[in-house]
Amino acid sequence: MYIVIIGGGKIGYYLSKALLNQGQEVLIIEKDLHICERLENELGSCCMRGDGCETAVLSEAGLNRADVLIATTSHDEDNLVSCQVAKHRYKVPRTIALINNPVNENIFKKLGIDATISVTNTILEHVEQEIPAHPLVHLLTMKGKMEELIELVITQDSPALGKSIGQLHLPDDTTIVLLLRENEKPRIPGADTILRENDRIIALTTTNSEKSIERNLLG
Repeated sequence: MYIVIIGGGKIGYYLSKALLNQGQEVLIIEKDLHICERLENELGSCCMRGDGCETAVLSEAGLNRADVLIATTSHDEDNLVSCQVAKHRYKVPRTIALINNPVNENIFKKLGIDATISVTNTILEHVEQEIPAHPLVHLLTMKGKMEELIELVITQDSPALGKSIGQLHLPDDTTIVLLLRENEKPRIPGADTILRENDRIIALTTTNSEKSIERNLLG
């Protein structure tokens, strides 16, 4: 398998080293001359100096026969361009991109990048497995206004557990707009809807009423 890696930084270096140890054919494309020289000294003749966003460089690298292109630079825009060019111009079967800013992940996926790796999101997923989620999360605050959307989770200690929506002492400016329940479709709850453990409630309220909601639903 022929694998082209854009970027010879730490991720590109260790990835290349692991792939070479597996017997794969690897070429690293790196702009920095000193990094190229270090990679050549440590890994052998597997580094090419150049800009991985430029078609001339990619052509010289033989991208038309590459099986995989992996973009690992610290610049998301460069990673995106490299993968796009590889995918559409050279018909590389699989493109993988490192994402430094997790906000960009949806853009990469919409533009057809086969796989994305967000270090930030990966770490957060592991953190969330170890730390229980907070039962109240702010989803949206209306700009210039006091209205906000919040999400609340009904826990086993919640005073709202086992009660119907109509029995809750909610402030007048608060409306429960959505109920999310495991293995069920999201729905708008009625006054007779009984709350169960782990139910997630989306409520439209105001900043002034948040404490009252938290007290009545979460304890």
